[in-house]
Amino acid sequence: MPLDPKTALDALRKVMDPELHRDLVSLGMVKDVAVEGDAVRLKVELTTPACPLKDTIGRDVKAALEGVGFRRVELSWGAQVRSAPGVSQAQLTPGVKNIILVGAGKGGVGKSTVAVNVAAGLARTGAKVGILDADIYGPSIPILTGVTERPTSKDGHRLDPLTAHGMKVMSIGFLIDPDQALIWRGPMVTGALIQLLRDVNWGDLDYLVLDLPPGTGDIPLTLAQNIRAAGVVLVSTPQDLALADVIRAKLMFDKVSIPVLGLVENMSAFVCPHCRTETAIFDKGGARAAADKMGIRFLGDVPIDLAIREGGDKGVPIVVGQPDSPQAAALLAVARNVAGAVSTQILKAPRLPVIGAQSRA
Repeated sequence: MPLDPKTALDALRKVMDPELHRDLVSLGMVKDVAVEGDAVRLKVELTTPACPLKDTIGRDVKAALEGVGFRRVELSWGAQVRSAPGVSQAQLTPGVKNIILVGAGKGGVGKSTVAVNVAAGLARTGAKVGILDADIYGPSIPILTGVTERPTSKDGHRLDPLTAHGMKVMSIGFLIDPDQALIWRGPMVTGALIQLLRDVNWGDLDYLVLDLPPGTGDIPLTLAQNIRAAGVVLVSTPQDLALADVIRAKLMFDKVSIPVLGLVENMSAFVCPHCRTETAIFDKGGARAAADKMGIRFLGDVPIDLAIREGGDKGVPIVVGQPDSPQAAALLAVARNVAGAVSTQILKAPRLPVIGAQSRA
């Protein structure tokens, strides 16, 4: 068998992306194939720099090429994040490829902490990321990111987002007095959210993470009517009360046609830093079981840990402040799994026009 680029491509047609379940060649992921004797050089362009199965793909590529006679394989990597269906027609966030919602059925489950660490984790992989605090009544992102400045506008029409930890950041908390209580009715809240999406200069982003308010109120419905989200990440603690609420949240997102990317179990267990004994304060494994029951992806579990709380209080997400810690590893794994779920959702979703793209109010 001659060793040429065609031989290499034919071999790679048998290598499947483990999450997308299609071969790398038909997905357009194989680039710049060059052959010299029994050596082959190529680039694999991933669908996200946060690909959770990069190592698996690399092993499969080398095995396939060595299996047809190549003795030296020089593999380089690239990444090109693809856009969610319909997002190119959206007028609210024209430069944003994927909007990821982070929600919960009830408050107090650490949803905002997960959201900011997922966003910062995606940014650490090299993705262009923004995070928007969509919890208008209870904005947490200013504290969790350590940002205290007020945004400005270069053109007098759109606000420029602030930056922190490698990502763009915006919150209603930057625009009001921190001691002020927002006593707004539903239409004012949803109007403010639309303005934060439409009238902020987000620029070109691979992912815009929206930290939603807890529950099943007006905000998810407003988003469903005005944007085409890549999907929603649901956060729960393991105990039955929180899981009952997250199941209701999942049903609500189904009704408004927002794909559920998966479920995160936060505060999964506490590991004593002295004796290493694990204590399941809020139980453990309940979210994984609930994800299986609902037929959705389980995105990972995050321990209840003092370092995560301290990082949030200091405005430094643990994936930034202690990137080599086990706690950061758990959250980075969640971020990578979220990115993988987005890529899978993009591939299988129908190409529909965005709902309500004409709405500018």
